[in-house]
Amino acid sequence: MLSTRTCQKIDKWLTKFPPEKKSSAVIAALTEVQHENGGYLTESLMDAVADYLDMPSIAVYEVASFYSMLETEPVGRHSISVCNNLTCMLRGGDEIISCVEEKLGVKIGESTSDGKFFFKEEEECLAACCGAPMMMVDHVYY
Repeated sequence: MLSTRTCQKIDKWLTKFPPEKKSSAVIAALTEVQHENGGYLTESLMDAVADYLDMPSIAVYEVASFYSMLETEPVGRHSISVCNNLTCMLRGGDEIISCVEEKLGVKIGESTSDGKFFFKEEEECLAACCGAPMMMVDHVYY
């Protein structure tokens, strides 16, 4: 089920961990699979990652449902996140949210009708307070 390219990328991540800690590559593996699948994970893809990393499927599902950069439902191809933590809000984060909503014609948590953009649910913290206000597009900080 996993493409040769995806397996090669996962294998590259696996070299960074001891063989008995293959599960340490699960986030990188899911991120790669999600990217190749048009921006979201399916149950069968998560099962394939679990098999590849010799992990229980439920452990992979837990990771996929916990981390905000992983999507388990179809969404727009390009992901937009705006931090809504105090530092960013004090520095204009709410204005960025309003601007993105107006420009794309969607509210937080929605995708554009053409499927091009997904305005993710508000992010509590993007871990970049020094550059507040902060947003990410396809996991790149702006």
